[in-house]
Formats: sequence, structure tokens, C-alpha cells
Amino acid sequence: MKWLRRSIWLVVLVALGIGALSLYYVLPRHDVVMITGVEVKRMDADGVVNAENPADGPTRDVYFINTEHPDTKKVVVYRNEDTAWSFPWYFKFDSADIQAKAQGYSRDANQLALIRYYGWRITILSMFPNVTEIQMTSSRDEPFPVFNAIFFGVFALLVLAVIIVIRRRFRKQPRVDQVVR
Repeated sequence: MKWLRRSIWLVVLVALGIGALSLYYVLPRHDVVMITGVEVKRMDADGVVNAENPADGPTRDVYFINTEHPDTKKVVVYRNEDTAWSFPWYFKFDSADIQAKAQGYSRDANQLALIRYYGWRITILSMFPNVTEIQMTSSRDEPFPVFNAIFFGVFALLVLAVIIVIRRRFRKQPRVDQVVR
């Protein structure tokens, strides 16, 4: 019975880990950066369309925003693509407008931009975080993630409520004839 209990806890911990990573991927984050350039690439399901990878299906234009952190000079490339009606539900339809803003900010080498994005940069998989909003800023401080704090607060309350309901449901109660179930 001990192995069953440990197996259940292992499955629960793995599920919580996958859930936490999924939330970390889709919830918005912010970076204060300097925009160094912008570009557009033609892509299909296999990646960038070029001489080595010809288009073999429907293609789309994907905008990219090249940035540099003002203090560390670390370079980060962001994807700027509409999410439309698909998951994650950011309902983003203005990637061309965001690209135009980014291009304007790239003309001034000292202009800082606040970028809101979701996703990860995984170099080996050619994955880029997707920009959802871009604003001009003069502060190097990143804003407090209010949405994430509210989301996790409500989520913690829901989990606590479910735990309380389950514990009450399965609490051992004496039967009428004084025999414990």
C-alpha cells in the first residue's frame, strides 16, 4: 500500500509541475529593452522558407523584433504574430501595428520599450516568445505583474476550497451503531 501512495503523490507532483510550466508559458511577462531592429520572414509548418527549406504547404509572414537589454546587453529576439482566436486566448489581431511601433522605436538607439509577451526562447527548437503589446517607456523598472498575482490568488483560493471539500467528504464519521467506517 505504501508504494501505491507514493505513486499517487508522484503522479500528482508531475501533474502540478506540468501545470505550472504551462501557466508560466501562457501567462504574460514584461521586459524593458532597447529595440535594435525588425524583420519579416516567410514561414510554413517546417519553419523559415528558404532555399534549403522550400514551402511545402500554406505559408505566412511572421514578424520578428530584435532587442537588447539596456544593462546586460543580452540579445533577445521576439516573434510578433497574431494569436487570433486560437490558444492562448490573447485575441491579438494587431501584429502589423506592433511591428510599426517597434520599427519606430528602433530608430532611436536610446529609446526604451516595455514589451509584454508570453512564451519561451528555446534556441535549439527555434522557439521565440510572442509579443502581445509594446509601449514606449523611460523607466528601466519592469511593472508588477498584477494580472498574474490576481490569477494565482484566485487559483490558490479554488485549490484550497477543493481541498477543504474533499477532506470534509472523506472524513471518517462514526456510524449510528458506534462502528467506525
